[in-house]
Amino acid sequence: MSAVVQDLARAAAVAAAAPTVRLVRGDTVTLEPVRWLWPGFLPAAMLTILGGAPGCGKTTIALSLAATVTSGGAWPGGMGRSTIGDVLIWSGEDAHPVLAARLEAMGADMRRVHFIDGISGSEGEAFDPGRDMPLLEATAERLAAPRLLILDPIVSAVAGDSHKGAEVRRSLQPVVALAQRLGCAVVGVTHFSKGTAGRDPAERITGSIAFAALARLVLVAAKVQADEGAEPRRVLVRAKSNIGPDDGGFAYSLDRVEVAPEIEGQRVVWLEALQGTAREVLAEAEGNPEGDDEASALDEAVQFLRSELRDGPKPAKAIFREARDAGHSERTIKRAKSELQAESIKEKSGWVWALPVKGAKSANSANDSKAQKPGTLEETAKSASGSPLGNLGPLGPLGPLGPLADDGEVI
Repeated sequence: MSAVVQDLARAAAVAAAAPTVRLVRGDTVTLEPVRWLWPGFLPAAMLTILGGAPGCGKTTIALSLAATVTSGGAWPGGMGRSTIGDVLIWSGEDAHPVLAARLEAMGADMRRVHFIDGISGSEGEAFDPGRDMPLLEATAERLAAPRLLILDPIVSAVAGDSHKGAEVRRSLQPVVALAQRLGCAVVGVTHFSKGTAGRDPAERITGSIAFAALARLVLVAAKVQADEGAEPRRVLVRAKSNIGPDDGGFAYSLDRVEVAPEIEGQRVVWLEALQGTAREVLAEAEGNPEGDDEASALDEAVQFLRSELRDGPKPAKAIFREARDAGHSERTIKRAKSELQAESIKEKSGWVWALPVKGAKSANSANDSKAQKPGTLEETAKSASGSPLGNLGPLGPLGPLGPLADDGEVI
């Protein structure tokens, strides 16, 4: 065999062994209808996010879904009865006896309820949703009919920074895969970010917008403002749906019943159906945003920016990008920068931000204090610019400007 033929043969062998991208032709794909546990509100084999402000009953709603599934109970709105199945519940916020009392109050078949308690074979090791989803999937496969998994809060499934979209997507992929392979509905419970009243409800979910983007359906709950002495009314509405209607919902109330001597459990009492978008319903429920919403948003932005700069300087453009993913406006991030007295530093690649060195005043702060000293017009101008009348505007001396962003904006 000639050398040329041998070379061609070797090249062909290498090409055959190299990985390739698998393609699926469109006409070979089998169309499948969406399977629902609760028609229009809780899809099987998919991730659903349930969000809301503290105290509106999010966890109790999730447990109401669990009770309905385990008992084959009726869904609100006359939408038929649930397929009976097993439910897995992981809670990082409530003890099992508290959850069990609520489930008992709502008529759950407790033989089909499974609390995720820890990892076997390792004494005292807790279950970590951000690490142990493959183990959970293997365990759930041994159940007769796993129908629903509740993760409360869903943010615990993120092994990293929950405000960074890439890390959220990477961490939630095993959750989505579990739902698809087991045909199991997954409900991730989460909070609203502070200071977000009035915004698109799906964007109010705490952390990165990737939480709402990955979920096929987002439900939001809220407590309706009531007159003094009146029982508060609550609402559950669809804020996003890729697979059906994305509006409408139900009103509900929370009730307490005795489930054993001296033990009470909270339950959901479903009321009338609601019309309208989530934004409309929540606007009516929440009324005007409270006066401290803006301050709360700034506090969260300060915490976010401190975390971003904790390991050293970071490009301003990257900070703004991560901030948008986390639900912070550019204006609020700039205010947070001022609160932290963070420095802007010009590098070859562009502007970077850095936390101030402890015990050292920032250059901007030093200049500001000089500019505020009383004196003559000439003295004030000299302190601001370094030369007599060198930084005068039409109405008098200009204060020192901070560094400019690439687009000329002061940052």
